Amino acid sequence: MSHLAPVPHDTAYYAKCMLGGVLACGLTHAGITPLDVAKCNMQVNPAKYTGLTSGLATLVREEGQTGIWKGFGPTLVGYSLQGMFKYGLYEVFKDLYSDLAGEENAKKYKPAIWLAGSASAEVFADIALCPLEMTKVKIQTSPSGTFPTSFGAALAEMKKNKVDTRYPFGSLVPLWSRQIPYTMAKFFFFEKIVQLFYTHVFTEAKETYSKSTQLGVTFASGYLAGVVCAIVSHPADSIVSLMGKPAHKGKSVGQIASETGIVALATKGLGTRVIMIGTLTGFQWWIYDTFKSSMGLGTTGGK
Repeated sequence: MSHLAPVPHDTAYYAKCMLGGVLACGLTHAGITPLDVAKCNMQVNPAKYTGLTSGLATLVREEGQTGIWKGFGPTLVGYSLQGMFKYGLYEVFKDLYSDLAGEENAKKYKPAIWLAGSASAEVFADIALCPLEMTKVKIQTSPSGTFPTSFGAALAEMKKNKVDTRYPFGSLVPLWSRQIPYTMAKFFFFEKIVQLFYTHVFTEAKETYSKSTQLGVTFASGYLAGVVCAIVSHPADSIVSLMGKPAHKGKSVGQIASETGIVALATKGLGTRVIMIGTLTGFQWWIYDTFKSSMGLGTTGGK
């Protein structure tokens, strides 16, 4: 494995990175479930859910406090699994591709390795996430009383109505089309912004800065990377939400896209998503790097 690092990249290292990924993605996604419920409903029913605050108010009024936490279970489990593979396998693939390229090329083509590593990891991460993401969207966007909201009952219902729900992998291709470019942007811009910070702002060797400074760089880079990601992946995200809508049953992605129009796909719910993904990505990297450094593995990225 990679010999360039002071910490040996062995199985234990990757296992710790996987656990860091579970915490980073599982906790953050589950924690913002109410924002997610509002966003999905704004995309699927914009006439009724016009904005974030009014959308949340409508949900609370019609379904009580539990209404805004719908889909918490599948979100927690789905994104914990996704995070495990996304971050854990990113480290695996990054080392694998660096070793294949050889030391000189690995340094020269660093951005290509970030992109290839994150794309490869996300392919597997989405396979783990897909059945749970489909269940979550169904729970969150079904009119009150038409679909079970508890995790177990919802999964059983999805399985039972496989033909209608396209469970378990019906949304895999749109999910890949949303998540792979998103993850490539997320990891690439994160690594790039960290590199810029350590090249232009904190110009001494990274190790000479305190943990809190390094984790501050991590959070800022994660936040900025998240904003870029939200904009890049929003049209595909809108399509994933619209596919769960009963009115679009049996329609192709192309059909839904042309009926909705590119401007609506690119802008509906974007403001909410920029705040959501910026904060989310900032915290994910921060949790991941905090966990990594507490395990003695150091923070991600550098010059």
